[in-house]
Amino acid sequence: MTDWAPRRAAFRTLHDSGFFVIPNPWDAGSARRLEKLGFKALASSSAASAWALGKEDGEVTVDEAIAHLTMLCAATDLPVNADFENGFADAPDAVAANVARAIPTGIAGISIEDRPQVERKLYCVDHAVARVVAARAAIDASGEDVMLIARTESYLVGQTDFDAAVARLKAFSDAGADVLFAPGMSDAAQVAECARLVAPKPINVVKPPHLTMAELAALGVRRVSTGGSLAKAAWNAFDAAAEALTIPVSQN
Repeated sequence: MTDWAPRRAAFRTLHDSGFFVIPNPWDAGSARRLEKLGFKALASSSAASAWALGKEDGEVTVDEAIAHLTMLCAATDLPVNADFENGFADAPDAVAANVARAIPTGIAGISIEDRPQVERKLYCVDHAVARVVAARAAIDASGEDVMLIARTESYLVGQTDFDAAVARLKAFSDAGADVLFAPGMSDAAQVAECARLVAPKPINVVKPPHLTMAELAALGVRRVSTGGSLAKAAWNAFDAAAEALTIPVSQN
């Protein structure tokens, strides 16, 4: 049986200070290639894992997510952060049950979103906070040092009020989240202010195309992920290579 404690301890240490990149593989091969490139931690991607199964983002079941995380953790010696969508449940107690199922896969961190899996709306703040509390309780009950990452999907559903997004993140922090995350927040000034307002808790940012890693580090970001972009680049190259093999229809 694998002792996951050293990976979990290393993952927590990465968040203590400085800056690191946490790319998102989608299968054993991509995880191992990223490890060989020298990255210190990896994260799953709900979109990338769905595409690998021939599905769309939001269509993966909790059983498929558990199997995917088990595979990723077994494929690498690096800590793995789980993109666990909305916990695959709406009710806090069901979120807690699913988080408890995910911990034995070997994950070092788990991210919980504040919206239903396939709907473009947010849970009300009180309900979203209760879900974070439940996830925190499940981790604590396990006795494992798994970090809890709480996400607000506000920017992704078109609710771009900065103050409202930060208020959610601060509420999640108070509820026990270790890391805060607002995917879609990409304005440099907003990112810097967000990092300041939720400190000393670290923030995660999905790399915006217009900001360099050095610039993100200077803004106070602790970690940067890639989301589904690596998988999208791979699939785009696959499609282009496959399309080059097609036989053109003859013109008469």
